[in-house]
Amino acid sequence: MAEPRRGVPAARLVAAPDNDDVEPLEIEGVRISGKAGDVQTVPGDGPRWVAGLGGGEPKEYRKTGAALVRAVNAALAEDVDHGGKAFRAVQLALPEEADGEHVTELVLGLLLGGYRYKVSGEDPKPSVRTVRLVTENAAAASLAARASALAAATALTRDLANTPSNVKTPAWLADTASRVAGPRVEATVRDEKWLAAQGFGGVLAVGGGSARPPRLIELAYRPQGASRHLLLVGKGITFDTGGLSIKPADGMHLMRTDMAGGAAVIAATRAIAALELPVRVTALVPAAENHVSGSSYRPGDIVRHYGGKTTEVANTDAEGRMVLADALAYGIERFSPDYVVDAATLTGAMKVSLGLRTGGLFASDDSLAALVSAAGARVGEAWWRMPLVEDYADNVRGEFGDVRQTPPGPGGITAALFLREFTAGLPWAHLDIAGPARSEKNYDEVVPGATGFAARTLVELAASLG
Repeated sequence: MAEPRRGVPAARLVAAPDNDDVEPLEIEGVRISGKAGDVQTVPGDGPRWVAGLGGGEPKEYRKTGAALVRAVNAALAEDVDHGGKAFRAVQLALPEEADGEHVTELVLGLLLGGYRYKVSGEDPKPSVRTVRLVTENAAAASLAARASALAAATALTRDLANTPSNVKTPAWLADTASRVAGPRVEATVRDEKWLAAQGFGGVLAVGGGSARPPRLIELAYRPQGASRHLLLVGKGITFDTGGLSIKPADGMHLMRTDMAGGAAVIAATRAIAALELPVRVTALVPAAENHVSGSSYRPGDIVRHYGGKTTEVANTDAEGRMVLADALAYGIERFSPDYVVDAATLTGAMKVSLGLRTGGLFASDDSLAALVSAAGARVGEAWWRMPLVEDYADNVRGEFGDVRQTPPGPGGITAALFLREFTAGLPWAHLDIAGPARSEKNYDEVVPGATGFAARTLVELAASLG
């Protein structure tokens, strides 16, 4: 991988000066600050670029990779618009100091920074198809291959979450999950009749207002010799009006991404199997549309979940926890996992608490919380552990049912405490991704729309358990 090829469009990476008072670098007549994401075109025969790396931290490689691929794609599109020949390969020279973590982050940025999703009758804009890394790092090829699998998980999550809800029904999501799961994953789809027979009252209540009935997606990866079993549960609300507790019109169009947690679970399971990680994984995605009709569930209803526990409904827009409760109870009773992790765009409270780039991490087990946080740090996804404050636990207890759907107290914490009631005391982590699951602008490797957040963390977590 160390020899550049003549005549191929090329780019190189440079670090910023150590001192802010130092003048910007000048390379081949081009002034560049060297800051991460600063990409400049180098004049001459054929397209060439120079890109800044900032201080050279791994996360800055990811940011630079994303900025570079956007610049290359823009130049490619401009060349084609002016009648030029489309180039589809670029070679990129890496600094000598780039180690394995740097290569991983760079590849993530290169593969995800140019992501596009658009439903159009027009031909797609041209984009670079191959980036050839020029480096002396002997492990670069294997590192790039693994990073590619992580990036593919993020991209699949984005694809599923970005798909408009006139296409993405519960049945469509289930069928798509079955088709993309891969040869090592066994996929089973449970329909509304099975859900009724098994007592999935939460899923049926939420999905009861839609003409498109709910589904339970079940994915199983069972490698030989696996000693640990991870249960993943993802919220799969394919569109959320709020139900009878209807949402404001502003922003409701974004609810096509309310199944981003389920998408992350589907994509992560596929990647875990593709990487042949030595850990057993069962993934459950309860999929439903939360709509408004004469058959919608109501505030004041009491819903019986799988296993018999009942919930007093107060707000039909708190539908995510209703479907997760069923899936958690079923998955734990049916499969007896060692660890349980759920992922969901669950509460607006997390957006207020942590903003739009950090996921909320709740956990009943300190070691599992540490594993999730460390996994996220290794793949460029930030998590902040939130407290399961026991002072609010009594608020979850119901007066007319076993538990209350929306107990008083801080929304993110009480939602997690509600879900904990269905985890049977197992090591459990709840990932609230309401903030970072969507973006309105580019940053780092993220583009507007669904971000694919949490998929890479789940894959890396499984790797750490193997």
